[in-house]
Amino acid sequence: MSILAVENLGKIYSGFEAVKGVSFALEAGEMLALIGPNGAGKSTCFNLINGQLAPTSGRIHIFGRSTHGMAPRDIGRLGVGRTFQITATFASMTVVENVQMALLAHHRRQWQWNRWAAHYYEEEAARLLALVGMADQAERSCGELAYGDLKRLELAIALANEPKLLLMDEPAAGMAPRERNALMSLTARIAQERTIGVLFTEHDMDVVFEHAQRILVLNRGVLIAEGAPAAVRANPEVQAVYLGAGALYEAKQ
Repeated sequence: MSILAVENLGKIYSGFEAVKGVSFALEAGEMLALIGPNGAGKSTCFNLINGQLAPTSGRIHIFGRSTHGMAPRDIGRLGVGRTFQITATFASMTVVENVQMALLAHHRRQWQWNRWAAHYYEEEAARLLALVGMADQAERSCGELAYGDLKRLELAIALANEPKLLLMDEPAAGMAPRERNALMSLTARIAQERTIGVLFTEHDMDVVFEHAQRILVLNRGVLIAEGAPAAVRANPEVQAVYLGAGALYEAKQ
């Protein structure tokens, strides 16, 4: 069974079709990229899957369960994690405290967000920070972190939910090339080890073609191509779309 199945998904805003009949599936442990020009409908698809938007048509099943009418919080509790293009951390708190806050939410102990919260889930938080290579920065304030470290912390926070499906919106945005590849290599390794299915959007085509096992291409809300990186790279319609958007990916010879 696919961990995520999207069938004929559609979203209309005031007569404008942002997403039109999109269907795809994601398997456990797979790295699946969703790409396309600006305005293609990528963020809308993400927000529909995450429950932040309600679809106009179509169905979404996560782990075989329909998410129709479910709030983002309830979808998250199915085992879905998410990272965002702009990092969302508490700058005044330490790195480990940010992870502990996520663990308190996961274990439904939000009522313990008080002066004793620092004593909960210390070992679990430490393991997550070690997993993303940030054990030595546990006591640093988030406000002091470099942007690449914030992205790794955000990944640890998403993993606190013990997800089997991870949605990553522009995970490498704003990062230097070396940091981008390091973050996505780390994500791919964790996804493989924990059999997490990862759906990610990304504008950096080097990152996409290096780390995605399969690629979906959206244009004006329509899925125009799907397949292995080599097949997508050679697709004439995909090349035409990116030529028109001024962002053709130059295939490596």
